[in-house]
Amino acid sequence: MRAQLARVDAVLVQALIAAALSFAHLHDVASAAGQDGWKAWAYPVSVDLLLVAAWRRLRTGTTKAAAWCWFVIALVASLGANVATAGLLDLGNVPAWMRILVAGWPAVAFLGGTLLAHSAPKAPAVGEAIEDQEQEAEPTPETQAEEQPPAPTTLPIPAALVTHARKVATEHHTRTGTPIDTPTLRARLGVPAPMAEAIAAQL
Repeated sequence: MRAQLARVDAVLVQALIAAALSFAHLHDVASAAGQDGWKAWAYPVSVDLLLVAAWRRLRTGTTKAAAWCWFVIALVASLGANVATAGLLDLGNVPAWMRILVAGWPAVAFLGGTLLAHSAPKAPAVGEAIEDQEQEAEPTPETQAEEQPPAPTTLPIPAALVTHARKVATEHHTRTGTPIDTPTLRARLGVPAPMAEAIAAQL
């Protein structure tokens, strides 16, 4: 348990350090591009929020393509700031294209965040919903086996009763010339219908 907590703590510390560095780099780029004061601090917040919104949609949503698109856009913005502040860009003389990108980022972040937060999940097609309902209603072999009625058990017939039934059947055949039927056998023996059927099967 302690080893697991140590690994989790190490991951959290690393994530916090990376987030703080990226946050600072985005602030520096925004400030160098002419966004001073609170506006320079708002840029890294908007990038991080867009990353979180895209990641949540990837984890829980159904529109994976849109989530991946906005996740990559926010990731490029974060990585771009990290690379720009690594000495490849003169923050004292920011080019015009960088100022344009920084100035246009709030609109891009607002559009992405709105689409990710308020777009409805894809509803299943009518045919798919009907098919799912039919699959749920279709009984499985296990449920079919449970729903089948149990096989009737064989009634124990005393041997003496079978012998007596044979005599009754022989007497009936001699007198009428036809085999005895089950209702007549039941009436002559005075037994229930299931037992009469079982006896008739043994004659």
